[in-house]
Amino acid sequence: MKIAIDVSQIVYGTGVSQYTIELVKNLLRIDKENEYILFAGAFRRKSDLLKIFPQTKVFPIPPVMLDIVWNRFHTLPIEKLIGKVDVIHTSDWAEPPSSTFKVTTVHDLAPFLYPSLFPRDMIRNIVDAHKAKLKLVEKESDRILVPATATKKDLVKLGFKESIIRVTPESVSGIFKRPTEVRIEEVKRKHKIFGDYILCVGVDPRKNTERTIKAFEHASTGKELKLVFVGIPKYMTVKESRNVRMIGRGAADEMPALYSGAKALVYASLYEGFGLPILEAFACGTPVVTSNISSMPEVAGGAAVLVDPYDVNSIAEGIKKALDGPKGLIEKGIARVKDFSWEKTARMTLEVYKEANGK
Repeated sequence: MKIAIDVSQIVYGTGVSQYTIELVKNLLRIDKENEYILFAGAFRRKSDLLKIFPQTKVFPIPPVMLDIVWNRFHTLPIEKLIGKVDVIHTSDWAEPPSSTFKVTTVHDLAPFLYPSLFPRDMIRNIVDAHKAKLKLVEKESDRILVPATATKKDLVKLGFKESIIRVTPESVSGIFKRPTEVRIEEVKRKHKIFGDYILCVGVDPRKNTERTIKAFEHASTGKELKLVFVGIPKYMTVKESRNVRMIGRGAADEMPALYSGAKALVYASLYEGFGLPILEAFACGTPVVTSNISSMPEVAGGAAVLVDPYDVNSIAEGIKKALDGPKGLIEKGIARVKDFSWEKTARMTLEVYKEANGK
């Protein structure tokens, strides 16, 4: 088979970027029978994209223009650009017209399911854009991949056919493991983190930042402990204090040290398509406190402290529990992360591609 995969998103440093990179790398490594055609729309970042996958067919079209051509007007069939293929794999950000077997990965339904988590002036544009793309996915995709059973259930509630949805969990990059103590201290010094701290990844209403800060204030009473946020605040303003720090977007190679140096990861999100930081923390031997809703209990698999993300006291008690009994959580987390691998994800995805033969 000839299998075409859209890799446009690999240059943005997001969870979707990591998913695409790891999936493609593993598919190319394990599958020697099929031919893979990688394609992307890029203008300013063409060279960055080609550094990752030099064989990519890059169309010098800005992503904004592709959004207009493929999503809004839904013209220019992908076969006009890459030729005839047996399977095309798209993400849920751009949906080119195609007459072939289409597989689409839907990563996240937050703007659609929880519009209240976004600013009012952005709700209409974001929700309308997601609705339009999801309509194209529902109408044209032969198979839909989602990272968790919870996300599958969300799609079914929205009216998608359960029979075409396949769950292909994500995993963690090989860089996520505990580094040397020297490296941990080096990264802490760079970000002016002194003493013990709890880590949070992401800063916005969906990540439940305000409740997490309040819960930390309750849980840290009488303790020399800081709350450190990795990420740039989105859709909200956060005031730093003596014990609450914002260090901005951490470099990818710093994240293992930031996880490993933390006493716990608090990831009390209100919604996640998967929740990759949970597994990243597990891989680094860090206890995890996460939400008891959406996909997070599924990913944690009994290895994390589960809390009600809408209840500040519940989050605070979860933090205390993680601090009081970290050893058991660390052991459970290390065992849990072994249930996931990008090779396994690639093999599951390949089985979905093969379903094209029975279309």
